[in-house]
Amino acid sequence: MRKFLLGKILQYAIVMAVVVSLNFLLPRLMPGTPIEMLGGEGVWLLSQAERDAITAKHGLDKSLGQQYIQYLANLFRGELGHSYNWGQPVGQMIAKRLPWTLLLTGTALILSTSFGILLGTFASWRRGKKSDILSISASMTVSSMPSFWLGMVLVAIFAVQLKLLPVFGARSPWTDYTGFRLVLDVLEHLILPVTSLVLLTLSGNFLLMRYSMLDVLGSDYVFMARAKGMTEGAVVYRHAMRNALLPMATAFMLNVGFMFSGAIVTETVFAYPGVGRMMYEAALARDYPLLQGAFLVISITVIGANLLSDFLYPLLDPRVRRPSREH
Repeated sequence: MRKFLLGKILQYAIVMAVVVSLNFLLPRLMPGTPIEMLGGEGVWLLSQAERDAITAKHGLDKSLGQQYIQYLANLFRGELGHSYNWGQPVGQMIAKRLPWTLLLTGTALILSTSFGILLGTFASWRRGKKSDILSISASMTVSSMPSFWLGMVLVAIFAVQLKLLPVFGARSPWTDYTGFRLVLDVLEHLILPVTSLVLLTLSGNFLLMRYSMLDVLGSDYVFMARAKGMTEGAVVYRHAMRNALLPMATAFMLNVGFMFSGAIVTETVFAYPGVGRMMYEAALARDYPLLQGAFLVISITVIGANLLSDFLYPLLDPRVRRPSREH
């Protein structure tokens, strides 16, 4: 067991080292430079001396290798730097935005997994029937839609045409709601972006649960349960469903990464004030420290979820545990 743990820790340490390096390189590989944004509208009128002063102020006059070493040194000290565009500490900016992203992605992840389990179980029970075929077709159709297009459709229908839900943001502007009214306002703004994320991820959970259930329903112990006279509902939900949930535990952790990546587009479409929206704004401004910090936080979250999955799955499924050797 100790060897297994050490191997996993080493594996994720290597992954983390690669992620840290990519977080540094990817913003700098984008076309354009921060000078174009830092110089303002009259950037093309700046003299070479003024340009050099701006680059020196933000450490951009150093070589790429020197910038990388400085970046690593700052990380070891727990510093993410200051935003070029806003002039604020990156850590504080992320801390303000991260709760909104966690609320969005966490709610969507729980709903997507729950609905996927229920719908997949029902579809496997009705295998080959019209409801099963329609549910598969509908899930594949929705999942194939571009995320930004799906978000705009939801806005056009429920916010613009029907005027049932807010168009953008996480809270109503120019209001001083407190207590239950504040909670209700936040939930109203959460419905459309959560719905968008749930629809995009529901198909994978639904299909995984359906095929897992089909595999379990053909097992011997399910046949014996039916032979004992148990009702079909008890067989499906009490016996088969519990064992079919094991692959969903891994899928739940893996979906964390997809939720965060999908949140970038979703938060942009709905102007939701999360980390995804902040990354979009930072990319437009070529704000290297802010991009690096946001990428790093998301990467750590995804890697942590996968690491947790690796350690939890053997506890959930004894069949994947390695047999201990007796001496």
